[in-house]
Amino acid sequence: MAGVGKVNAEVTLRVVLADDHHIFREGLRAMLTSEGMEVVGEAADGEQAVSLVVEHHPDVVVLDLGMPGTSGLTALAEIRRVDPAVHVVVLTVSADDSDVLAAFSGGASSYLLKDMRHDELGAAIRLAAGGHAVLARQVAGALAGQLTSGKARATDSPEKTVTLTPRELDVIRLLALGADNAGIGRELSISRHTVKQYVTTICKKIGVSGRVEAAVYAVRHGLV
Repeated sequence: MAGVGKVNAEVTLRVVLADDHHIFREGLRAMLTSEGMEVVGEAADGEQAVSLVVEHHPDVVVLDLGMPGTSGLTALAEIRRVDPAVHVVVLTVSADDSDVLAAFSGGASSYLLKDMRHDELGAAIRLAAGGHAVLARQVAGALAGQLTSGKARATDSPEKTVTLTPRELDVIRLLALGADNAGIGRELSISRHTVKQYVTTICKKIGVSGRVEAAVYAVRHGLV
């Protein structure tokens, strides 16, 4: 796991937990409380999670995908609809490519696995609240593998070497570490509009269609 910049550990983050395993929620609540966060609600299914977001408008929702009734993915889409400002951290056992891609397509800001260390999880949640995306290393590897196989199916020619300018390298590294356009702009002292132009240019150069694929490109090519 990696992050960008500094996240103020003194800020009390308001968190909703959504997981159908009560004992796991208890442990997670205790850990987050010890990290200075406030758990404002707990849900055992997706429908409850959406209701708690409407009620509390938390900073972060920590969401499992495998819940009974309303699934995590369905809840994710509804949460993003009712409260676009909330950051949704998927915390699950699945590193399956289809789940990862569906989660990011649905608006997840981070994708983490339940076997990660507690101290890393707390840091990841704070990064998510600061507008940064965090991916478990296994997830980044799975996405990279999917992109690689996709390229192999699409063409028999070797991947061409792409030359990025020093500024473009700065942008794609920050993008891969999860920074949004505003965060990249702050780090590099450039406007959000300029960042958007850089991202568009980078995607065209490396032959990808979006930010997640650009981030995976950066991981696969050792840029972060």
